[in-house]
Amino acid sequence: MMSLPFYQKLHQHYDRSYRNRDLSTTMSQYQQEKKSSAIYTHGSTAYSSRSSAAHRQESAAFSQASAASYQHQASRASEFALSSAASHKAASAYDYGYSHGLTDSSLMLDYSSKLSPQTKRAKKSLLSGEEKENLPSDYMVPIFSGRQVHVSGITDTEEQRIKEAAAYIAQRNLLASEEGVTASKQSSVSKQSSVSKQSMSTLHQEEAFEKKSRKVAIREKADHLSLKKTLEETEAFHKKLNEDNLLHAPEFVIKPRSHTVWEKENVKLHCSVAGWPEPRLTWYKNQVPINVQAHPGKYIIESRYGMHTLEINACDFEDTAQYRASAMNAKGELSAYASVVVKRYKGELDDTRFHSGASTLPPSFAVTPYGYASRFEIHFDDKFEVSFGREGETMSLGCRVVITPEIKHFQPEIQWYRNGVPVSPSKWVQTHWSGDRATLTFSHLNKEDEGLYTVRARMGEYYEQYSAYVFVRDADAEIEGAPASPLDVVCLDANKDYIIITWKQPAVDGGSPILGYFIDKCEVGTDTWSQCNDIPVKFARFPVTGLIEGRSYIFRVRAVNKVGIGLPSRVSEPVAALDPAEKARLKSRPSAPWTGQIIVTEEEPTEGVVPGPPTDLSVIEATQSYVVLSWKPPRQRGHEGILYFVEKCEAGTENWQRVNTELPVKSPRFALFDLAEGKSYRFRVRCSNSAGVGEPSEATEVTVVGDKLDIPKPPSNIIPSRNTDTSVVVTWEEPKDAKELVGYYIESSIVGSGKWEPCNNNPVKGTRFTCHGLKTGQSYIFRVRAVNAAGLSEYSQNSEAIEVKAAIAPPSPPCDITCLESFRDSMVLGWKQPDKTGGAEITGYYVNYREVIDGVPGRWREANIKAISDEAYKISNLKENMVYQFQVAAINIAGLGAPSAVSPSFKCEEWTIAVPGPPHSLKYSQVRKTSLVLQWKPPIHSGRTPVTGYFVDIKEASAREDRWRGLNQAALKHTYLKVQGLKEGESYVFRVRAINQAGVGKPSDLAGPVVAETRPGTKEVVVSVDDNGIISLNFECDQMAPSSEFTWSKDYVPTEDSPRLEVESKGNKTKMTFKDLGTEDLGIYSCDVTDTDGIASSYLIDEEELKRLLALSQEHKFPTVPVKSELAVEILEKGQVRFWMQAEKLSANAKVNYIFNEKEIFEGPKYKMHIDRNTGIIEMFMEKLQDEDEGTYTFQVQDGRATGHSTLVLIGDVYKKLQKEAEFQRQEWIRKQGPHFAEYLSWEVTGECNVLLKCKVANIKKETSIVWYKDDREISVDEKHDFKDGICTLLITEFSKKDAGIYEVVLKDDRGKDKSRLKLVDEAFKELMTEVCKTIALSATDLKIQSTAEGIRLYSFVTYYVDDLKVNWSHNGTAIKYSDRVKSGVTGEQIWLQINEPTPNDKGKYVMELFDGKTGHQKMVDLSGQAYDEAFAEFQRLKQAAIAEKNRARVVGGLPDVVTIQEGKALNLTCIVWGDPTPEVSWLKNEKLLASDEHCNLKFEAGKTAYFTISGVRTSDSGRYGLVVKNKYGSEISDFTVSVFIPEEEARSVAEEPQKGNKKAK
Repeated sequence: MMSLPFYQKLHQHYDRSYRNRDLSTTMSQYQQEKKSSAIYTHGSTAYSSRSSAAHRQESAAFSQASAASYQHQASRASEFALSSAASHKAASAYDYGYSHGLTDSSLMLDYSSKLSPQTKRAKKSLLSGEEKENLPSDYMVPIFSGRQVHVSGITDTEEQRIKEAAAYIAQRNLLASEEGVTASKQSSVSKQSSVSKQSMSTLHQEEAFEKKSRKVAIREKADHLSLKKTLEETEAFHKKLNEDNLLHAPEFVIKPRSHTVWEKENVKLHCSVAGWPEPRLTWYKNQVPINVQAHPGKYIIESRYGMHTLEINACDFEDTAQYRASAMNAKGELSAYASVVVKRYKGELDDTRFHSGASTLPPSFAVTPYGYASRFEIHFDDKFEVSFGREGETMSLGCRVVITPEIKHFQPEIQWYRNGVPVSPSKWVQTHWSGDRATLTFSHLNKEDEGLYTVRARMGEYYEQYSAYVFVRDADAEIEGAPASPLDVVCLDANKDYIIITWKQPAVDGGSPILGYFIDKCEVGTDTWSQCNDIPVKFARFPVTGLIEGRSYIFRVRAVNKVGIGLPSRVSEPVAALDPAEKARLKSRPSAPWTGQIIVTEEEPTEGVVPGPPTDLSVIEATQSYVVLSWKPPRQRGHEGILYFVEKCEAGTENWQRVNTELPVKSPRFALFDLAEGKSYRFRVRCSNSAGVGEPSEATEVTVVGDKLDIPKPPSNIIPSRNTDTSVVVTWEEPKDAKELVGYYIESSIVGSGKWEPCNNNPVKGTRFTCHGLKTGQSYIFRVRAVNAAGLSEYSQNSEAIEVKAAIAPPSPPCDITCLESFRDSMVLGWKQPDKTGGAEITGYYVNYREVIDGVPGRWREANIKAISDEAYKISNLKENMVYQFQVAAINIAGLGAPSAVSPSFKCEEWTIAVPGPPHSLKYSQVRKTSLVLQWKPPIHSGRTPVTGYFVDIKEASAREDRWRGLNQAALKHTYLKVQGLKEGESYVFRVRAINQAGVGKPSDLAGPVVAETRPGTKEVVVSVDDNGIISLNFECDQMAPSSEFTWSKDYVPTEDSPRLEVESKGNKTKMTFKDLGTEDLGIYSCDVTDTDGIASSYLIDEEELKRLLALSQEHKFPTVPVKSELAVEILEKGQVRFWMQAEKLSANAKVNYIFNEKEIFEGPKYKMHIDRNTGIIEMFMEKLQDEDEGTYTFQVQDGRATGHSTLVLIGDVYKKLQKEAEFQRQEWIRKQGPHFAEYLSWEVTGECNVLLKCKVANIKKETSIVWYKDDREISVDEKHDFKDGICTLLITEFSKKDAGIYEVVLKDDRGKDKSRLKLVDEAFKELMTEVCKTIALSATDLKIQSTAEGIRLYSFVTYYVDDLKVNWSHNGTAIKYSDRVKSGVTGEQIWLQINEPTPNDKGKYVMELFDGKTGHQKMVDLSGQAYDEAFAEFQRLKQAAIAEKNRARVVGGLPDVVTIQEGKALNLTCIVWGDPTPEVSWLKNEKLLASDEHCNLKFEAGKTAYFTISGVRTSDSGRYGLVVKNKYGSEISDFTVSVFIPEEEARSVAEEPQKGNKKAK
């Protein structure tokens, strides 16, 4: 007998050392001696691809090395340490084997151990108290968390997996040999090999070896190759696997639940969170993290095996709060909320009621901190209405949640539902709670989002909810007429070989029947979509094959009709191509080395067994496109993985054909395609493994290829009924024999339109649906279609037509009953009308009363037999000093509504108060964003004196009672007030007090709260005046109920009997006409719409408005032709005169009379008339204006009843000027018949500061000549104009005063000539020079600094300089005074300032201003700091250089370049020498020093004259001589050549060009 431990690692301790300690402690704690062997099975064998023999042989191969390693360790470690190390390594090895397909069934070991039963380290347990008591005292059952941290072999590296594979086989034998574990193996053919059992008394044991036969060796080799192949396949699989799918954000498996407890009780909040990496969970109280150390003993936070607990001990009132569990990991954060309400009993309760455990109080006893009798009131404001969206759009639903009483830091639990199913946040929808507003946001609407949305607010045990429907219309089709997108694409029955995809058909087919659907797939992690089927499938279910095992896919579906393919559906959720058991094992498999149970047997696994036939083969689904088979694996299968081959044959034959010859099936389910529709088939399946192919299964029954699921029949008995003014409720009967219905599509059509529109785009369950978004007052018919996977049924018969208007119901109860006045035997009651009128006008009220004696009410009695029309009633025949209670019920044509709540008790007694009672029947209307109108009725009890006025008070609805403020300082005489200056979006309440001579009475009941806002669709009263001058006020309302009526009032008093007004209403429009508007009609006219939510509008007619309306009426009675432009005159191109005017519009019958000097003129040679009735332009043309045409011109227009005229006076100077202009235009036209100037001569200054004279010519030809003149003298132009661009130019460079004059250009050819003159003298010349100077000034460069031998020069270059450009220099803001030391001047294009012998005082900023005659242009340079230092240093250097150059020795003159002399002659040369100090003089001959002697006398006299004398020259004197002068500043050589000739030889000599002497300065 033996016992085998289970292992499990904790998430927060995943290091190696902890795993060693954990395993060693577990083994020492739970091992016992010689327990009987047990057989455990572990999970699915889906990954098993090799026989157990492989593991057995590998175990033997590794056992030697592992045993030797163990013996070496045993010499240094204790038994406990050995077992711990062995356990750790075995754990690692098994983890590898699990991830590589080494199933537990292949590990058939029988372990026995003899370890200490004493606990080495305390372990946490999840056992209950009772389970612990039933355990033996010396034994504890190990229980470990089964939560998944990672999938070993998927996220680990390949190197780690290889290491763990070797460690697994080695350590398995290590445990067997060193811990006393005996492994016995038994083969299927009863062959046994004994293994010696060694004693457990010592740590060292002998190793057992078995002999290997040749068959075993070959088998081991084959297993080794199989293992290698498995490793390679697994490695390739992990490379393809998308690791991101293994990581996922936190998700609450179990959310914390809200609790309501008594004081002094304990409460526990539990939650369970999934996620990888393992989320870290934090508890918050009212959004503040709970600190256990700060409140010792108050909170206990535990996290055990994936279950997180927060325990609050001895709850008190302060523990009432909202608690949040926040789970966070690398993929995100998620929170779950729970509320804890601690209730307190107000009376005296025994403390025993608060013992730990269940409370003994009744369930309805106490739920809030305010006592057992209190509860929360939950209201929804600003609620979302029925909403309409379109696919792809965004939408947000929201409402404000108001909870009373308000508990600080205690928030409600908000949950959203769609069609009754909770909505979870996703990438499509997000929820938000801001503290007072709940919001549900759709980031991308889909038709799947259509449905009834409910928001539920829960406070403890109480909750309220609000619902509204959301409709999602189809997106616009990319191809007009293509069908809409399918919806609800779901993946079903996923396994290794195929995945079945289902979807719902769209409601809109695009106008032609849907031919089928295309299914697309996309591998997760990529963006590539591929089509799964070539032929459209009609059945809304399809198995997708050709998937890669282990990979994840998403799918989408597209519908197709004869027009084209529609938009794709929303993509499905990702699904992996794995068997369900495999996926379950990957999801739930813990990450410990081995977890669960291991098969332990005494027998050796069967080798080479051919698997038996599968069982329970059946056809689970058959359509015209495919057939799905399902079966169970065979019982006899060996321990290898098996594959399946599917065979088919036609019914009535035995001709079996294998379907999947090339691709064996791995899963016990298979989808067959390419079957002939309508034919009958039988199917069978065979199993296969390495030993061979087994016998076939039993054949299925005959299956006919075709849809087993029929298209449903159409629904029947379609009945519409009224709901609201924009919706209708449609009911129908389910079709007979309907199977697997998905839902129904409803369509509506306006009677007579012939156009059908879908009412829903997501099939609805049930047989009742509310169709929203209909037009009020229109008549509709409806039809319904049923939907299942086979398709859509035919349309049902059309329903009866129904008009869309609100259903009529009895009114709701009146409210706020109050006593308005009391007498000895009667009382006057007042109340507010019901909030809901039931869709019909309230026709009256019924009042009941009862006596109350000593607090006990009596029976109810009727106060009136006939209905009361007012909201006040006097009840007579009451008993004096008796206390009464009242209730009121309203009635309309639908019936009597529910009675109101019982009023407070009122005592019937004579009121003696002097002040008036409260006004009553307050109501508000004409609510706008900044104003509203408040009305009321006078008090029933006026006091001792009549009421003299009213005061109106206002406050914000949420403000305290001391925040009331008055709206009027003086008492109002009338019973209405228009309240101005409201804040948009703010909620207000109002009250009214009456005043008489005795004082101000009690305030009325409150009116409101009312929110200051202008509702969408609000319209105002509009005044109009018709063609007959009749004035009317008009109002239109688009939100009327069927029973609504228009009520007109003047100063808020009904005008029903007014003889001055006439009212006409039709449909949703009304008109009030004034018979004779006058001063007695001044006032406020308002129109109210009954049975609506206060829809009203008003119009003020004051004295100014009265005058405007009367004038407008007069204009309409006696119409005039509206004139857009009065009569005017203009001169045309040829000097013609055009008289014209323009009316706003003219009809075809319009007539015009032309009047000149009170006489009508007609069309003829002198006058030409024209009328353009489309534009309203009236024209008259005259060729020429003569003196007799001076006078008054009038156009008289008549168009039906309307008349009009316009007059133009042309006399005196006005006429003469017009006549002159006409003549000028005529001459201009004549001039333009030949060559002429389109633009006359003008000038411009170019960027180069030149003046360009230019003109533009027109109507020229090749023979046209152009001549330029200045001052009547022709200017010769080098270039000939080609007139291509029509521009003629004359360029004047460096323009100056000499260029002033009169310029003229003449155009001439055989057609005539034209000339243009330009005067450039006087002011015109000054203007041009100013522009020239400005251009020159702008061309100036920046000031530069230059050092000279005399000083520092500042200079700037311009294009060129003219004297008109004034130059001014300033130093440090002060104008420079010029002197011999500081000079200014212009040299060429350089403008300079010379500073001789600069001093430090010359430092600073220098500004050169160039004044062009109008504007100064400045250039500035800073001569200070480094700039000055550098310039001054350069000046010193140049100065010294100049001094040296001035004083250096030099030969001033006197020496020739060449001297030719006859032999025997005397040569005398004299030259002048200069230098300071006096230079030294020496002579050279042929570059050698020449000394003075008798033959050559050299003298230097007076320090400036040098003499060179040869008394008789000889031929030897010929040569090159030089005079060298030298002083301390430098030296210079003056060369000359002496040529001596002999006369006899002169004729024979060839004169050579003597070398010119040159001077070389040093």
